[in-house]
Amino acid sequence: MPAFRSGFACLVGRPNVGKSTLTNALVGAKVAITSDRPQTTRRVIRGIVHRADAQLILVDTPGLHKPRTLLGERLDSLVRATLTEVDVIGFCVPAGDPVGPGDRMLAKEISVASKAGSTPVVAIVTKTDQVSPEQVLAQLTAVAQLARVNGLEDWADVVPVSAVKDFQLDVLADVLVSHLPPGPALYPDGELTDEPE
Repeated sequence: MPAFRSGFACLVGRPNVGKSTLTNALVGAKVAITSDRPQTTRRVIRGIVHRADAQLILVDTPGLHKPRTLLGERLDSLVRATLTEVDVIGFCVPAGDPVGPGDRMLAKEISVASKAGSTPVVAIVTKTDQVSPEQVLAQLTAVAQLARVNGLEDWADVVPVSAVKDFQLDVLADVLVSHLPPGPALYPDGELTDEPE
């Protein structure tokens, strides 16, 4: 029988790429606030996925971007600190937005953080329900190239998902769990977050 796995997966990306919606969908409950407004997530939120074979703690972070305010600087430093403390990094890029300077900057940051801690990075193409299959394929190609441009040989995995349509969420959970170390559950069964009610 395979060993039980437990650990932390950090979801990172620019503001409004679907990190909180994805966290809520994987946990199966609303643990993170979602909004169309950037910087709704202002601190790290943990959502807990309980499975028979694993416990996956998702760390939803504020969007990483070029800060224009002190709040932006503090949120960015929070994300950078989180990148070095997790077992796997999920880099979220929406299917409908062209890969731009923000994604390239973030990919470079992730590359540095992942090399420092030998942390695997899973590229997650989000919001696939909002575009055509051809656009999803084009974005998967662009995201694959983004790894090589930033000094990574390749992403550990690349998974297209839709949190709204429940498309490939089980695949993403399996992929993230596969990168966790063996270990006991870190939270009691039934807890969905470490946030106070």
